[in-house]
Amino acid sequence: MYRVEDKYALSQLEMELMQKRIETLLPADHSSGRLGYQISSVYFDDLFDTHLHDTVDGNPIRQKYRIRIYNHSFDTIKLEVKSKRYNRIAKAASEITYGEMRALLAGDTVPCSGDPDDPRTAFNLAIRTRGLRPKVIIAYERKAFIFQSGNVRITFDRNIRGSDRVDLFGDPTLCYDYPEDEGVILEVKYDELLPDFIAQTLENNAMWQTANSKYRICRELYTF
Repeated sequence: MYRVEDKYALSQLEMELMQKRIETLLPADHSSGRLGYQISSVYFDDLFDTHLHDTVDGNPIRQKYRIRIYNHSFDTIKLEVKSKRYNRIAKAASEITYGEMRALLAGDTVPCSGDPDDPRTAFNLAIRTRGLRPKVIIAYERKAFIFQSGNVRITFDRNIRGSDRVDLFGDPTLCYDYPEDEGVILEVKYDELLPDFIAQTLENNAMWQTANSKYRICRELYTF
């Protein structure tokens, strides 16, 4: 199922002000805790950097392949294929083992069901036919808020950073590089309609809608 995804860029100060407004209206995601949580993802691309070029060129229909962990822990390892059609997104995800993660990072395939909706199947096909390989690690801290009606999820992603040491994915001692613009990305995701009281709360002349993805921002640290 495709959902709406709108992204906004804002400064650290505006983030603090907006987050205070949001947290008076919406509950935090149960996994957020008081300060939020850290996300670390290793993103894959093919021999021609198709997914990077699609992002840079503004192709409205594109995909991303990634493996994601939380708070430097391998207790939960998610394999994800994210598809984008204009401002709508869909995500196929499943949990994988540590061994499967290491195999994919090495460019090997893993056992799969053959179901086209299984991200293992998509990864295996891309590895075999397009040379899909890990390219960059992206990490940041996230604070998330939810509203059940309309399946609304609002996230503040800050301290965005990257590393091309994909062999060290998950290592808490890994040193990262930071993009010049250390602003915050606010993402608003919902199924069909955004409730008016949330839309009105988000109205702020100091933030602007952006098409820049964290993947592009961090890949450009090493590619261009």
